Amino acid sequence: MPELINLTIDGRAVKVPPQTLVIDAAKTVGIEIPAFCYYEGLSLAAACRMCLVEVEKMPKMMTACTLPVSEGMVVRTDTEQVKQSRKYMLEFLLTNHPLDCPVCDKGGECELQDMVFRYGAGESRYTDEKVHTPEKQFSPVVFFDAPRCILCFRCVRVCTEGLGVGALGVVNRGVVSEIAPNVGDHLECDECGACIDICPVGALTSGIYRYQTRPWEMTHTGTICTHCGDGCKTTLGTRNDRIIRGNNRDRSGINGEFLCIKGRYGFDFYDHPERLQSPLLRVDGKLQEVSWGKALEAVAQKFTQTLADGGSFGVIGSNHTTNEENFYLQKFARQVLKTNHIDHHRTGDVVTLLDALSGKTSKLATVGDLYERKAILVLGSDLALEHPMLSYQVRANYRHHQARIYVVTPQAVREDKYAAATVRGRDYESLRDKLKAEPELVILFDDTYKGDDLRKLVDFAESLAIPVKFICLLDYANSRGAVDMGLTPELLPGYEPSGQAGMHVGEMAGAPLNALWVVGANPLKGGLERKAGFLVVQDMFLTETALQADVVLPAASAYEKSGTVTNTSGEVQRLTRAINTMGAKPDLEIMGFIAREMGAAAALGPWAPETVFAEIRRTVRGYDLSMPVLATGGAAQTVPVNGRIAVDPGVELRPDLVHSDHNGLFTSGTLGRYSKVLNSVVENRLSR
Repeated sequence: MPELINLTIDGRAVKVPPQTLVIDAAKTVGIEIPAFCYYEGLSLAAACRMCLVEVEKMPKMMTACTLPVSEGMVVRTDTEQVKQSRKYMLEFLLTNHPLDCPVCDKGGECELQDMVFRYGAGESRYTDEKVHTPEKQFSPVVFFDAPRCILCFRCVRVCTEGLGVGALGVVNRGVVSEIAPNVGDHLECDECGACIDICPVGALTSGIYRYQTRPWEMTHTGTICTHCGDGCKTTLGTRNDRIIRGNNRDRSGINGEFLCIKGRYGFDFYDHPERLQSPLLRVDGKLQEVSWGKALEAVAQKFTQTLADGGSFGVIGSNHTTNEENFYLQKFARQVLKTNHIDHHRTGDVVTLLDALSGKTSKLATVGDLYERKAILVLGSDLALEHPMLSYQVRANYRHHQARIYVVTPQAVREDKYAAATVRGRDYESLRDKLKAEPELVILFDDTYKGDDLRKLVDFAESLAIPVKFICLLDYANSRGAVDMGLTPELLPGYEPSGQAGMHVGEMAGAPLNALWVVGANPLKGGLERKAGFLVVQDMFLTETALQADVVLPAASAYEKSGTVTNTSGEVQRLTRAINTMGAKPDLEIMGFIAREMGAAAALGPWAPETVFAEIRRTVRGYDLSMPVLATGGAAQTVPVNGRIAVDPGVELRPDLVHSDHNGLFTSGTLGRYSKVLNSVVENRLSR
């Protein structure tokens, strides 16, 4: 580790590593140096001049955002001259800035507003008429008000450097300079909204949030995005049981501030007009609304009668439901319904990966590893479109640490722009010599690497004789948790052998079972007809499967319940209920009520999320995690199985059942179909 630099800031002794900027060094001792253009992780601009400070032995004030520390440096950040310079800069910035704080959406969160209050720039010597241009709409998500813009270039830099898109730039010069989109008068980009959140003023505003409420009128709840498997934390601003906006400005999750369009704006499915809010029971061939009591009674009676008659059951679970719900469901199926016909849609071959890594430790990478490790190998996936947060981490690693990126994909991908080597196809062997020369490596692979192909990949990694970690890319919010919790016929929770054979999703959908219970899945999409004698569906919408059901129970979304989920890298995080939707119930609660109606509640135990997770920690290998980490909003990685995953004779692991949906930025299974925002952006239509 390099020797620390000693300096003094406002009379306080400071020790920081070489090349640290003065603005960052000041933060280590609790001193704030204001700045509009500076933003951690982005290139330096020195455009706003708000961070000017006095430095001993320097003839003029210096910008703290571009000045590296040096040994013995003496910095003063709060002198009268510094205060006056900041006041003058604010006066200059307000020359053309409209004084419309009462109607500006940034009111209460505006950095310019805060600085004006702090430094008292209440009057201006500039009396000329303000330059004004009409507000523009760049997309359904992004609005731009040029007179409010202070040309800090944060939005341009985060789009170009952070996202790798380059959708924004600056046109014209001088007083008429302004931010402009990349295609004529509109944006064609990722529509992630990062430019809006990073804007220090109200120049860029959200088409979803604008004119809805004020920040102090909302309740802010940190939870996990319900769309893809990356596990981004999203902070939902809610008011009167309505979600108004999503962001993660406090950088409290594994994603920092990053969110894609789904995490920031794709929450609107929850109040879609077609959302189910009352149970449905098939009467005289038609689904009719009934009370919860009547619907639960009908399910319990049919399940009980089927058990008494020795009938057959099938249970299809979900990769969107929580760990607690998945654990309780498989326990219900095996202990109460006496069936091992239980499965879910598998989107990555986690089982083969863990089995191939048996006896090895520290082989599963975290999201943080993608930012810190020296080399990354991407296999198969179009990472920027299918796993945008992981792509963001890789791109940041390249920018900040000069990581070497290797890409082996069937088509061109965004990572090609900064890759050390690219290969079209699947021939990662051709990179052997380059990879062997790296000090360490993280390999990300998609669903096309499974079974024997995946075992060959693990053997290849071992032959490199360098430290290698893996991430098996998965589609949905709890695809990894569904496997860990035993939603498969072959394996119990914690990858213990189940001891008996069972049907898979496709087999159950086409089998004449006496009863089929579908929780948060849609196995009959694509025109399939039900074969089961009795079909129960728990879902948010009338999917193709729900339309054929005998009983439909309206389920809560991830934003309406508490519990835990496990992301694609095996990191467990907490869901926290943000809102309540009338008529819908969490899947765990629905299962508990059915168990109570059947008289089986005592055998399964309480259905409170905290109680079920306590049982998971006691009984599921790898889930005895640190509760303080989870309780404070952190992520804890599950410990992989350190040994072969055994199955009984005649039972196969069936990697051929693994199939990714390869969702893009604007698609996400059923939820994506019901999101007005995702379906409104032009990029969604162009990608079809």
